[in-house]
Amino acid sequence: MAPVATNEGNGNGITAHVGSLKAKANSENQLINPFYSPSAGDDVDDGYKYAAYKVKDMRITTLPLIDLLLQPYFPVLDWEPLTEIEVTDRGLFADPEKKALFSVSKVKHLTPTIGTEITGIDLRHLTDPQKDELALLVAERGVVFFRDQELNIHQQLDIARHFGPLHKHATTPIPKEPGLEEVHVVYNDFARRPDPSAFSKLELWHSDVTYELQPPSTTSLKVITGPEYGGDTLWSSGYALYSSLSPGFQTYLEGLTALHSAVAQADGARGAGLHVRREPIETEHPVVRVHPVTGWKSVYVNPGFTRRIIGVPKAESDTILNFLFHQISENVDFQVRFKWEPNSIAFWDNRIVTHSATFDFWPQTRHALRATPTGEKPESVEDYERRTGKVAKDRQIELWKQQQIEVPQAKKGASRARGYND
Repeated sequence: MAPVATNEGNGNGITAHVGSLKAKANSENQLINPFYSPSAGDDVDDGYKYAAYKVKDMRITTLPLIDLLLQPYFPVLDWEPLTEIEVTDRGLFADPEKKALFSVSKVKHLTPTIGTEITGIDLRHLTDPQKDELALLVAERGVVFFRDQELNIHQQLDIARHFGPLHKHATTPIPKEPGLEEVHVVYNDFARRPDPSAFSKLELWHSDVTYELQPPSTTSLKVITGPEYGGDTLWSSGYALYSSLSPGFQTYLEGLTALHSAVAQADGARGAGLHVRREPIETEHPVVRVHPVTGWKSVYVNPGFTRRIIGVPKAESDTILNFLFHQISENVDFQVRFKWEPNSIAFWDNRIVTHSATFDFWPQTRHALRATPTGEKPESVEDYERRTGKVAKDRQIELWKQQQIEVPQAKKGASRARGYND
């Protein structure tokens, strides 16, 4: 569905609006919740190299009114609700040994559980078989990093479209450059100081837009401007979280669904004076989903968007979600941390990992561009096994089997305290 444009206001209204927003932009003490209040890029554009990739909104300008009216007008956009579409994961077409990708690059796993860095390849020249193998690698490792990549946003979008139809976000900024409505702009600067009284670090952990009917799959983010240090991103593996649980608890979670909500994000945008392009929805997804390519089970809840478990008492729901949320954010065995550099890009699978930025860089500028392919509707263990005739697997057990390691049996009887040296 093409965007529907609406023109609001007149010249005098524009003048007043721009004037008030300039005053707002010049304030260095605008306290915000960085998760639910998306950046409007309220600093000054003069001389900024990537100003075109900030917000597609007439209010970010230092031009006189007459020049403003001569500029392309970026209207408020209203998008139709999303409907279910057919998506086939490109990882299904990949060579399991990934020879096309690995033969021309160097591969380094960053932790046993999650995260791989690839060097020696230019993403601008990826072949379709290499893109398929990258999708499979991301599905297996959770997140894959590249540095020193010169690809522009159009080339980033081309790779993303290979993985699936692109998602257009309802509340976050899109670039000024026309035709880039599918780009999610991540932008923070001196004008937006995180307010520690408005959020906790736990709440920043999320998987992107899980409230959608078909949440994202192989997502990419390229940082184009960042601080010398700070502003890292962490990812946490839903595979590893599932594998860490007792068999009885795994089975219990596999039978549950949870509600994921866009309401708080939409309210945060409206509270910041921004237009919401698509009305917020709430969707139920399985607490444990199965990746369509690997067949591995992953815990699929996140603090940012998961609100409650369906069909259980609230106290039980709160206790389970609180436990899972803290495992996501606190268990370092599940995590990898990446220090961004200019032209770094990450590809991660939103179906099996959660992530969180570190908001430790204020007042420096951090600016990145995200391309977000749509994935399939999340499948429970029961639904996956019914559809495929296959048995869904525990990733850790499968890796042990591949390494010919005897799978440890669940311990019976009382546990005994033991020490740990590091």
